[in-house]
Amino acid sequence: MIQVKRIKGGTDNCYLVTDGSKAILVDTASKRNIDLVMAECDRYEMKLIVLTHVHFDHAENAAELSKRYGIPVAVHKKDEELFESFDKQPLQSSGLVGRAVLGASLKVLRKTKVERPDNLIYIREGDDLSEYGIPARVTELPGHTLGSIGVDVDEKHLFVGDALDNWILPGTAHLFHDRNAARASAEKIRKLGERTIYCGHGNPTVQKNRK
Repeated sequence: MIQVKRIKGGTDNCYLVTDGSKAILVDTASKRNIDLVMAECDRYEMKLIVLTHVHFDHAENAAELSKRYGIPVAVHKKDEELFESFDKQPLQSSGLVGRAVLGASLKVLRKTKVERPDNLIYIREGDDLSEYGIPARVTELPGHTLGSIGVDVDEKHLFVGDALDNWILPGTAHLFHDRNAARASAEKIRKLGERTIYCGHGNPTVQKNRK
């Protein structure tokens, strides 16, 4: 039976997905949370790290954790350039919440360089991750970044990174590189049907509407 362990460090979420012995990690949180993340990961046989996108609060610990556990880091090719600079894909915002979050985050996003893991692999729409011990598929969710992805586990648990957020109420990302793509990704998530949705920020939520 698949279990999900939310690792919450401040406003950062990352998630362990496990069958009780083997596990994958979806996102890695920011550097300030490394000890918390390692303490949870040390309990399992780690198989893979998946990055929903390459921003520091999701990817900053990826290189260190990859070395610690000797496992690959999976990312969409279109986000690889963000290891060089956040400004490769500048963000815009919408609404009061979005403007507040962007204002608070922009300086940190620009000054924080995410180390590129040595053991990097590329994933895209439809890729099957079951070889890593978890019944999961990749779904592309561009908008927040060009290479944002989700991880659909057992058609029950959907990890969406910042394609959606739940700061106050669940909805389309308040921060985006491409607003139209972000809206299309939110609609794609809706059409997947009933899932528990795990966002990069805020609490998980249950999507009850069907395809």
